[in-house]
Amino acid sequence: MKKFLAIVLALTMVIALAACGVSTESAAPAASSGDSQAAAPAASGGIRLFNGKIEIANALNHAAEVYEAATGKHVEVESIGGGVDLQSQLKQYYQAGNMPDIFTCEGTPDFSNWTGMMVDMADQPWAADTEAEFIDSTGATVGFPYTTEAIGLAYNKSILDKAGIDPKSITGPVSMRAAFEKLDSMKDELGLTAVIGWYTTAKELYWSTGNHMFCNYLDAGLARNDSTYFDLMMNEGKLDLDRFTNFAQMVALFNEFAPADTASGNYDNQVSGFAGGKFAFVTQGSWIGASLTDQYKDLYAAAGNFECGMIPYAFEEGIDTILTNPPSHWAVFKDGNVEDALAFLQWLAGPDGQQIMVQEAGLNSPFASCTVVANDPFAPTITEFTAAGKTSSWHFLDQPANMAEDFTGAIFQDFAAGSINTEEFIQDMVDTIPNAINQ
Repeated sequence: MKKFLAIVLALTMVIALAACGVSTESAAPAASSGDSQAAAPAASGGIRLFNGKIEIANALNHAAEVYEAATGKHVEVESIGGGVDLQSQLKQYYQAGNMPDIFTCEGTPDFSNWTGMMVDMADQPWAADTEAEFIDSTGATVGFPYTTEAIGLAYNKSILDKAGIDPKSITGPVSMRAAFEKLDSMKDELGLTAVIGWYTTAKELYWSTGNHMFCNYLDAGLARNDSTYFDLMMNEGKLDLDRFTNFAQMVALFNEFAPADTASGNYDNQVSGFAGGKFAFVTQGSWIGASLTDQYKDLYAAAGNFECGMIPYAFEEGIDTILTNPPSHWAVFKDGNVEDALAFLQWLAGPDGQQIMVQEAGLNSPFASCTVVANDPFAPTITEFTAAGKTSSWHFLDQPANMAEDFTGAIFQDFAAGSINTEEFIQDMVDTIPNAINQ
């Protein structure tokens, strides 16, 4: 009976992932409490890494192969992404006694699920080579930073050049609307489906709308140590109405110039459309660079391997920062194969590992000693903003874990679908935030 239930659960997960436009690598079936068949254990003497970033699955698998060839140590990579609840999956594995040796946590709420179960890695050599590690409230270094990412309004420079638009001229709401209107008037000439690839399907893209887009209201334009609007939300359950109104008006602009299926399309529609030159802008971050050069490389090549860039989400005049942070970290389970897990992470932080993680996975290295230059469409713009000191931090990883999934994501979808207007979008958010943070 247990085997039958495991098979049913496995098929359910595959169907759900397919519906989300999500692919998996070595994805194991979800485990119910006490089910020892949750996932095949790593090979004897090896380790298992639970990766929540599907975009780097191929490169991470290659890193594991190179590592095993060099050390004889096996690393089984289990990659799951998209709309899958990673923490629920991990909790099922833990209940089944099948916890990975290395696992993904996306912020304070995730790490708090595993208090006392993670290795303090402060003594590891890599920890002295980065400022992007995750340090918990006790001062323990529990999160390994495998990359830093950027959130900004991504653009196709070739299209903007053809339209005679300098991206640096977009500095606020007025210039942003002018650029959008010009591009819209030239859609046929430029081969565009829409000006902006903005998709809001709550079931599949709540993390993009309720986390990545919403965090621009919280953080865009602020100093990296400034958490004014996040603190207001978390401590008082309030939004700054003036700032949020300006943010809402930018979202309304995106709704106006988005594809017809903005409220029903998925991540694949969004990224493949941008890769194929069908959108001048797209509301995804630097992580899609790896997809352009790997999963969608044929579409990208057919569109001319165009230069990519980012501009700030300038919903107020003068906002001049993009957001940069690690999107998540990897923790080491203290009751797992700790020695081999730590050794693999240290190898990843070294020259051989960084060669793969930076060049093949297209990641931006968080390690100061790394000399490998990312072969990624967004690397130059991230370097430019970082060197100029024009980056803000992001705080969405510290909001309640299911805030976007259960609360704010649906409001973005309603707004894009036209079932609520700008004023109602603002009011719905004002009314929802207290419930979202006090659940």
